[in-house]
Amino acid sequence: MMKRPLLAIDTAGAVCGIALYQRGEGQQERLFTRELEGVRGHAQHILPLIDEVLAQANCTRGDLGAVAFNQGPGAFTGIRLGCSVAQGMALALDLPVIPVGMLPAFAAGLKAPAQDGLCLMAADARMDEVYFAAYGPYGPHGSYERLTLQWPVLISAQDCLPYIARRLSYWVRAAGVQQVTLAGDGWALMNQTLCHQTLQEAVPEIVLQDWHAQTPTVDVQSIARHAWDLWQQGRYVDPALALPLYLRDKVAFTTQERELGQGGNPKAAQPEDILLLPMSEHDLPEVAALEAESQVSPWRETQFKEALEAGYPAWVLRNSADQLVGLCVMMIAPDEAHLLTIAVSSDVRRQGLASKLLAQVLEVARQSQAQQIVLEVRVSNQAARLFYEQHGFVEIGMRRGYYPCPENGREDAQVLALRLTAGSSA
Repeated sequence: MMKRPLLAIDTAGAVCGIALYQRGEGQQERLFTRELEGVRGHAQHILPLIDEVLAQANCTRGDLGAVAFNQGPGAFTGIRLGCSVAQGMALALDLPVIPVGMLPAFAAGLKAPAQDGLCLMAADARMDEVYFAAYGPYGPHGSYERLTLQWPVLISAQDCLPYIARRLSYWVRAAGVQQVTLAGDGWALMNQTLCHQTLQEAVPEIVLQDWHAQTPTVDVQSIARHAWDLWQQGRYVDPALALPLYLRDKVAFTTQERELGQGGNPKAAQPEDILLLPMSEHDLPEVAALEAESQVSPWRETQFKEALEAGYPAWVLRNSADQLVGLCVMMIAPDEAHLLTIAVSSDVRRQGLASKLLAQVLEVARQSQAQQIVLEVRVSNQAARLFYEQHGFVEIGMRRGYYPCPENGREDAQVLALRLTAGSSA
């Protein structure tokens, strides 16, 4: 027996695509699509295309079970259009919305052996820049999503290889694999021989495979299939919380900026020296040591291990000398994110590293469609409370006797929250 169908919308690129998708218990599929290529004015075509697909499938809007859309990155206007149409239909029909990131949808659609290894995804972002992300194998317990090692970033094509080379050994270690696939049309902007040489020198034991010549860009069918998987796993949001994913802040300078000497097009930011990396089991002894240095009642190494096994997003910061100087762990719930622990080495405090970790937490929370971020902080920790206040957190409650004290007493925890509003992801 098939569940109610899902309607998928893709207006993030040059093609305006609509799909109606169903999958039965025996994995049999029912798929209807309509696409218009090279369409500039998606807005005038999207509703007629939806009607055509519904008619083709002999369905009505009332038969739908969910609405999905390609949240990007991609064209500003297109992403906003797809998001707003999905929101409008979902609100009118009381349906959930499934925002689907373009890069994870692409990675999810790769076939074996790329499916079981590390995927370095580079999509052409125009202006000699790429949208880049790194994904490991699929998660445990039948997860529908691959392990995210590097969340999507915008980077210049010339900076991409050095960026990857400095991080590749950590990604390979965190993923626990040696098979590495280069996927996406962004790799065509780089010299293939240099790519292989640079990455092989960075991690000699990896086995490289190119897919950029064989794999198409994400289409509405792949968006629909990935959205269905997310829907079955409960990964959907209230329509009011559905947001586009923007990685590019701007595509042109203002008149005032040009008068001040800014020319050409705005460029992607330069990669930073401090590496933000996924936490792996290899990091845990250093992680536990830094946690013990920073917290009154620190997590034990086994607790960090359990968090990784549970799939909690966690990161470390490493400097150019490969020293671990920061850490954080968060948990994603259906409607909120919870910052569980964050610490920075005493040697490098007040250099913006805690803000860098918090920015990553905010980014992941937004991309996960969380409505707010919550955390607890000791009432006696004035420095931490000021830090969170400066980043927009406000008190929403108090947990009495929440924290243990060294003297066997208990200390209250202030509960803080940051409401996540609609807006672009930097």
